[in-house]
Amino acid sequence: MLAVSGETLQDGEFASLAQDINLLVSLGVRIVLVHGIRPQIEGLLKRHGIARLFHRDRRVTDAATMDVVKQAAGATRCDIEALLSMGMPNSPMHGAHLRVAGGNFVTAQPLGVLDGVDMQYTGQVRRADGAAIRARLDHGELVLLSPIGYSLTGEAFNLTMEELATHVAITLKAEKLIFVIEQRGVMLDEELISTLTAQQAEDLLASGRLQEDVSAYLPYAIRATREGIPRAHLISRHADGALLVEHFTRGGNGTMIARDPLVRVRNASIEDIGDIIGLIQPLEEQGVLVKRSREHLEVEIGEYSVLEHDGKIYGCVAMHSFPDSGTAELACLAVAQDKRDGGFGEMLLKHVEYQARTQGLQSLFVLTTQTAHWFVERGFAEADKSALPLARQQFYNYQRRSKVFVKVL
Repeated sequence: MLAVSGETLQDGEFASLAQDINLLVSLGVRIVLVHGIRPQIEGLLKRHGIARLFHRDRRVTDAATMDVVKQAAGATRCDIEALLSMGMPNSPMHGAHLRVAGGNFVTAQPLGVLDGVDMQYTGQVRRADGAAIRARLDHGELVLLSPIGYSLTGEAFNLTMEELATHVAITLKAEKLIFVIEQRGVMLDEELISTLTAQQAEDLLASGRLQEDVSAYLPYAIRATREGIPRAHLISRHADGALLVEHFTRGGNGTMIARDPLVRVRNASIEDIGDIIGLIQPLEEQGVLVKRSREHLEVEIGEYSVLEHDGKIYGCVAMHSFPDSGTAELACLAVAQDKRDGGFGEMLLKHVEYQARTQGLQSLFVLTTQTAHWFVERGFAEADKSALPLARQQFYNYQRRSKVFVKVL
């Protein structure tokens, strides 16, 4: 399921995206494309001198505005079909024969009266005909949906692209839902967050720290994953090839929101101390980790996280914050011996980096005697002990002679 904003179409950026879509369909990827028309509606309203009216961030669609919505949808749909039909000899789409299907796949109903305001022809999705859409996909066609739905009484209603795409994706049990938006994805302190669980995304939304554009799309991505879609993506409309990169590379170039997986990192509790001791004891005996008593762990358990796989704990890590110095210590990173090739250490590191960024910290530091290369390969650089916060310098263990490594976030 691919949802493209009206701005992408208006600014001429859909042409390169059309090439990527054609390539994906030629490779057997089944695509339902939903397009937006907000800027197109705005332009037509201004041209016709029709007043704009919004309530609860939704357009109030009277009869005159609904006529404009139909004009915008029709013209935009024609432009999309034209670009998807390109096949000039000198173009990347030479020889492509992509067929585009459309129809009355979406049943809508009026939004009704909200806070005493009659929303008139502003609607919401009532039902999507999943069987009919799948039939077109089975024939190798791309299904193109405009943000208009039809009622059983024969009326047309103005829908939002985000709600339509999410509803249809859930109906079809799509593998992924992709929103092509203004930003690169979820940005935190100018840093792209490439992966979020649905819960992390909800927490970020509640924090109020996200860009307006991302905040508008993220609730729909969360809803999709909560209702069965494995992954939802936010990618930039300005990045050439973003759709292919997000599809075919491990890291992607936007933000992926995923359902809470079988492998997850969560805050530790007192009940986890036995498992944590089991993980760190062999490393303590080897001198990799400093010895920690059960009492010490109980006191600091709020600073620990554990990694679970299918309900069993296979890793742990601690983060000790020094907010006055804008940094935090990554400590007690341990992964079960039989899982050290599974990327679990990397997941725990990413979790701590995410926690530090959400607290507004600028760096992480680690003290290690035997695992320096592992941290250097992940962006840490060796530093002098003077780089440690003063409160941490006072407890430096001169017998262990641990080396200090710092990573700027």
